Amino acid sequence: MLLNKIVSFTIIAIYSFALLQIFIYSIAQLQLLVSYVKNRHKQPKTRAYKTWPQVTIQLPIYNEAYVVERLINNIINLDYPKHLLEIQVLDDSTDTSVYTTSKLINQYKTQGFDIKHHKRKSRTGFKAGALKEGLEVAKGEFIAVFDADFLPKEDWLKITLPHFYHGQVGVVQTRWGHLNRNTNLLTKIQAFALDFHFTIEQVGRNQAKHFINFNGTAGIWRKSCIYDAGNWQGDTLTEDLDLSYRAQLKDWKFVYLKDVVTPAELPAIMSAARSQQFRWNKGAAENFSKNFFNVLKSSNTSLGSKFHSFYHLLNSSLFLLILLIAVLSIPILYIKSFFPELKLIFYALSVFGISSLFFLIAYWYSFKELYGKSIYSFFKFLGLFILFFSVAMGLSLHNSIAVLEGHFKKKSAFIRTPKLNNILQGNTYVTRPINWVNFVELFLFLYFAFGVYSAFKVDDFGLIIFHLMLFVGFGFVFYKSVLSKY
Repeated sequence: MLLNKIVSFTIIAIYSFALLQIFIYSIAQLQLLVSYVKNRHKQPKTRAYKTWPQVTIQLPIYNEAYVVERLINNIINLDYPKHLLEIQVLDDSTDTSVYTTSKLINQYKTQGFDIKHHKRKSRTGFKAGALKEGLEVAKGEFIAVFDADFLPKEDWLKITLPHFYHGQVGVVQTRWGHLNRNTNLLTKIQAFALDFHFTIEQVGRNQAKHFINFNGTAGIWRKSCIYDAGNWQGDTLTEDLDLSYRAQLKDWKFVYLKDVVTPAELPAIMSAARSQQFRWNKGAAENFSKNFFNVLKSSNTSLGSKFHSFYHLLNSSLFLLILLIAVLSIPILYIKSFFPELKLIFYALSVFGISSLFFLIAYWYSFKELYGKSIYSFFKFLGLFILFFSVAMGLSLHNSIAVLEGHFKKKSAFIRTPKLNNILQGNTYVTRPINWVNFVELFLFLYFAFGVYSAFKVDDFGLIIFHLMLFVGFGFVFYKSVLSKY
């Protein structure tokens, strides 16, 4: 009996700690929402240029046969003085797309465009290495970066450049749009999550003068800012987040433009989404180790910004907390049943359920800002909210592995997310790697089915919706990863 109580109290303690951390994170998100609401109509400062500055556009690509022509054709059509625009195609490709790219570049060269094909002997430093090498010979005072699937509008440069109104503005970042939002359920869920990040989080952090991040693409840097911050470095998988923090620690200012939308493609297959999630989550954990203690020591950083920086850099670690809560939630059901004398503890823990309400409010606000606030819109939002959190929880094992690798400094290659241009059938980049993680996800799918059954077994339905969402989430992730054709 004593051993049972020790085990039970250990489970309750870990469960409570994880719930508390998510509760604090939800408060941080609510603060960002308040900042967004206060400042959403504020217009960023601009200045008029008498003569436009020299700009270099960097296009880092790696095996992008389905989108590289579309990308280059789009960039060529930007409305900007030809003699002031340099285009660098930073091509690390190892497939036949190299020849298509080279042919297209030579074609535009004959038309008078300053476009260069940079090919490296090795992928040292991956994307960061390519950007750094291109920067060494870049002519531009400003450096715009676009990944292979991004399609900026013709006036993109003339809209963004005036926001370098002050010499300390180092970056202007624009909001991502979604070319293939409605391709399938997976793309709808990703668009839902990214819309929240690019409205509430980015605006909220920027207006409250907290650290924000360049999103790796669809933004433009002042070249001197990149050099002053220590240049691109390839020791994390999210080189954009890393350089962002180093620049802001040097007191460079970031401008975020919510109303300038740069369309791009979302991963339409689970294997692509998983590789992207793994890179983002592992990279965030790596950046916590690399940059947070510099933030903590910074005398120019407010206590509030240090708090938000902690949860910003650790946001991927929430997946580890979610996985802990999920796995322990079924033993918690039985502990509640076996030890009724502990009911006051569980009543206290139920207060942390308000975190879900905070997330609901914040996500609804971002959704209605973009898509309106009708009754139909709300129910559409509610369905996406439940599906998004279900699938996010279904990816918690996969993402927790990424987080642990990041914190324990296990190095891995930069696995790029293939851009498919809606060509799913016969796409040479589509892979379906199956490993032990998929089968643990199958086990967790069955485990949470047992959790649903347990509600009836112990006559306690307080967690049944949570377990149903986990059941759906792990089932969806396993099916799309292993069984689904696309």
